[in-house]
Amino acid sequence: MPLDRSVLAALGAAGLILVAGVVTVRSQGEKGMPFGGKEDVAFAKQLWSALEDAKLAGPNRINVEPFVGNEPHGAIQQVLSTNVTVDKRSAKVIVKANHGAKGATVDTVYANPNKYLGAYTVMFKKPAGYDPENKNWFWAKYMPNGEIMKNPKGMLLAGRVAKGTDEGCIACHTVVGGDNLEALLK
Repeated sequence: MPLDRSVLAALGAAGLILVAGVVTVRSQGEKGMPFGGKEDVAFAKQLWSALEDAKLAGPNRINVEPFVGNEPHGAIQQVLSTNVTVDKRSAKVIVKANHGAKGATVDTVYANPNKYLGAYTVMFKKPAGYDPENKNWFWAKYMPNGEIMKNPKGMLLAGRVAKGTDEGCIACHTVVGGDNLEALLK
């Protein structure tokens, strides 16, 4: 379901805040890694393929109305929200194309979205029990070519990204809560 301009503006202003509750305990994945482990990376690669197949990411993606955004996602953003199937399971996905190169404006990004693209940030709704404190969202950040990005410590940004820390995906998106916004995206 496409989002209208007022919803897009609210998403941009709110920084796409979706999950409720402040996390105080670090979640440990495989071998004590909070994110970026083999399972997370394997799933993120499957997710990327599904995004490309659905034309939600990649050079032939659907071009939607850009809007003025905020950091860390980029000065100009485009958001798509729908369902995709990954590993035989269909679920909600939110894809944010982040633009920030010199010359990026709402008009220039719409006219040539691949020219200004810096990264994709993606949230995919996993089954109940994956991460209940954060509404079971799987997080990933990709380069424009689909390569999974790394944080400054070299950890791949896939899974429960920065769970239990004071900054990063989950920390930023938990500040305000998300029940009302999540209802908008249904």
